Parts: sequence; structure tokens; C-alpha cells
Amino acid sequence: MLKQLYAPWRENYLNGKKNSSCVFCHISKNTHLDDEGRVLYRDDKCFIVMNLYPYTPGHFMIIPHTHLNSLENLDSEVWIHMNILAQKGVKLLKDTLDAGGVNLGMNIGADAGAGIAEHLHLHLVPRWNKDTNFITTIANTRVYGNDELELFKKLKVKANEYFKL
Repeated sequence: MLKQLYAPWRENYLNGKKNSSCVFCHISKNTHLDDEGRVLYRDDKCFIVMNLYPYTPGHFMIIPHTHLNSLENLDSEVWIHMNILAQKGVKLLKDTLDAGGVNLGMNIGADAGAGIAEHLHLHLVPRWNKDTNFITTIANTRVYGNDELELFKKLKVKANEYFKL
């Protein structure tokens, strides 16, 4: 069975310039690149960034500024702050994208499936009834009918309102 999908939008991910340092630290330090990096919100402890290769449309991550790969060594105040932002993020996704539910998750370490294992991050993945269909089931492929840049703009307009503490 042939398992190929033409996805030219992933070319930059696959063949693009690789940053030798941590991609999340790069985003954390370069506030002037927030739109390019799809940063929805930032404060002194964390920043929130759209996933450039999302599981579902609107998928974003809450990331501490601290470069750390172990939850057990994360400052408790930052962990609590991340959870407050996650609570507000769930509301943002439900209110703005009409998500019926939201998956929250962290893959801590490469053995747990973390794509960027060197820097902790918490995923918020909006979900809708029947958002998986035959192509996901039989071809292990996802199809999105949304423009991620437009979703970013839509969420960015609301982000400060929702994440303001």
C-alpha cells in the first residue's frame, strides 16, 4: 500500500535551515520575531506559540522561558503559572474556535515521544466531534481545511484578553 501525501508546506520543516540551538529558546529570546514564530502571548515566565505542524488546527503550546528538559526540576511557580495559562487557553480554544474539547499533554523526554525533548512544553490540542475520519483511520494522514496563518491571526487578536493575569 502506497503511503505518501504531497505536503509542500512541510518543506521548510524538512529541508529548512536548522537552528543549532534550541528552537524554543530562539523564540523566547527574539521577541521581534513573534509574528514569524507564531507567538500568541508572552510574559516573564512563559510564552505561548502555535504549533507550526499541528495535530489539529489551532494547536498551540505553553513553554517556559527556562531551558529545561525535566518537569521535576521546573520551578513550582512556573509550573503553576503554566497551568493557569492552560486553563485560560482551553477557554480561548472553546470560545474562539468552538472546540468541543481540548487535549492537554506533555511528552517529557525523547522516549516519551517529545519532538523537542530538550525544552519542556505543554500542548493544547483543540478537538471536535468526529474530527478524525476515514483518512486518519485508514491512511494515518490528517487533512486540514483551515489556513494556519488565519487561525493564528484570529487567536492572536483574543490572546491578550484571555491570558491577561
